[in-house]
Amino acid sequence: MSKARRLGVGGPVGTGKTTIIEALVKRLKDDYKIGVITNDIYTKEDANFLISENVLEEGRIIGVETGGCPHTAIREDASMNFEAIDALEDRFDDLDLIFVESGGDNLSATFSPELVDAAIYVISAAAGGDIPRKGGPGVTRSDMLVVNKMGLCPYVGVDPERLVEDTRRARDGRPFVMADMLEGKGLDEIIAWIKRDLMLENA
Repeated sequence: MSKARRLGVGGPVGTGKTTIIEALVKRLKDDYKIGVITNDIYTKEDANFLISENVLEEGRIIGVETGGCPHTAIREDASMNFEAIDALEDRFDDLDLIFVESGGDNLSATFSPELVDAAIYVISAAAGGDIPRKGGPGVTRSDMLVVNKMGLCPYVGVDPERLVEDTRRARDGRPFVMADMLEGKGLDEIIAWIKRDLMLENA
């Protein structure tokens, strides 16, 4: 049985999931042997992007075309993702960490607990300040919530202080990070959480 930990990364389209994975892998690949699985409905665009950016060697990145609801592929019938995990583990017996990125989904999407050990859910400040108040299991119950693109708040009429407070209330004590991946803000906090809570370092 593989010792690799599996980290799901989900969230609606355009929130920056692939950008977050790119940034995390670039920072973590000196510490861990990593694989990445991306889910898109009809393409392998996210996988191809990560390969083109030389995030990892090509064989460590697998794109899954779900052909339907991205939520189903990470929860109700995750067989395609389990097959991709098996393929990665057959290629590499040294994996420590596997990222599983969901296709763009809605606020109701969650990962099967059999598929991943923990999940990050990503929302965007650019989508409006009311997103945390709308709730949904990704926002309220994911292991880590990332509110990305905070730098856009002034341009979309979002009060950042209220957004922080609404997020804190929605999370009810669970961890969250206010981030802007294009500027690297919040990245250190996410990495610290991964090392402590997922990889169980210093536990």
